[in-house]
Amino acid sequence: MRRRVVVTGLGAITPLGNGVQTTWKGLTSAQSGIGPITLFDPEPFAVKIGGEIRGFDPLDWIDRKDARRMDRNVQFAVAAARQAVADARVSIDSTNADATGVIIGSAIGGIKTMLDQQKLLDERGPNRLSPFFLQNLIPDTASGQVAISLGAKGPNMAVVSACATGGHALGEAFETIRRGDADVILAGGTEAALVPLVLAGFIVMRALSPGDGDPTRACRPFDRTRQGFVMSEGAAILVLEELEHALARDAQIYAEMVGYGSTNDAFDLAAPADRGEGIARAMCRALHKANLRPQDVAYINAHGTGTPLNDKVETAAIKTVFGDHAYRLAVSSTKSMTGHMMGAAGAIEAMSCVLAIKTGILPPTINYENPDPDCDLDYVPNQKREAQPSVAMSTSMGLGGHNSCVIFRSYPNN
Repeated sequence: MRRRVVVTGLGAITPLGNGVQTTWKGLTSAQSGIGPITLFDPEPFAVKIGGEIRGFDPLDWIDRKDARRMDRNVQFAVAAARQAVADARVSIDSTNADATGVIIGSAIGGIKTMLDQQKLLDERGPNRLSPFFLQNLIPDTASGQVAISLGAKGPNMAVVSACATGGHALGEAFETIRRGDADVILAGGTEAALVPLVLAGFIVMRALSPGDGDPTRACRPFDRTRQGFVMSEGAAILVLEELEHALARDAQIYAEMVGYGSTNDAFDLAAPADRGEGIARAMCRALHKANLRPQDVAYINAHGTGTPLNDKVETAAIKTVFGDHAYRLAVSSTKSMTGHMMGAAGAIEAMSCVLAIKTGILPPTINYENPDPDCDLDYVPNQKREAQPSVAMSTSMGLGGHNSCVIFRSYPNN
């Protein structure tokens, strides 16, 4: 018999705040974390806005010496993981370290470290590179460093599937616990790719909102005037725990994780498959694994990037899977407020599902003013909504055709 998995701790570093409470307050207050880029001079770029992490001091969570040796994405992950462990009130010691794992993904990894070291190589030669360069470049550094920081000796890996990374990390952690290979796993995503090279790459792909005028209105998922997504950074980590293990230590339980689906479009490296066929299959797989009917789902935190094609095909996919029930669902895109946190996006959006279940509040899709006939669902426009979703779903889609879907339900279950 497969073991049951619950969520017992949360941690977040986002453009809305350096903690779960400030982030959730921002999401439910319809606040935007988008503003002018200050991490570098954006003047030469056609896009000058992003979702930066502001007021972040790694020394609040990390020793000064260690912090200096970490890429920014690793700092975010360690900070969010420490928050999540403290929230879960779980201790890791010699008695349980081998049953405690870490699965944290990043779409791009230590890109800032790479660019800084390339500049150093060009200007000062090969002997001046940092000995910590390569270990901060690779995407699995965050997962490894969190394990070192916390003493977690169980299963450990990084998932890399572009913007579906966070959802896949949670799903693989879920499966690892279900099959008995761990009792507790810290799972999620981290990203710090708001750097000139990546910004320029997305600009030439014509994927970004230009952000003309008010930056807080730049991301407009499902709105007829949407123009693209907004690059952001940050991290979100959830503590997933085997149910009996959590009950034995009288842990708080936010929700139960019950479903996970993973597919690939096998269609195009950038464009989603026609009518969202790939993400639709991921949703169906997650529902099947959860032993749920489509009509059991009350809320979807959509991928909802704000690009013209993505929002259209994701809406079509929801209609395909849910039929008439699609028009009774609440669907929102929190990217309208956080921007696109890329490898961390699926994790913060899954966290939003968990908090929606726990608090009875659905976060809105802000900047929704002009209905699109191709996007005609209930997108929880502009203001939070009080509701009691017993089942919530998070969907993610990534370059390369990657799709992930995770499902949570209230605990205890009726």
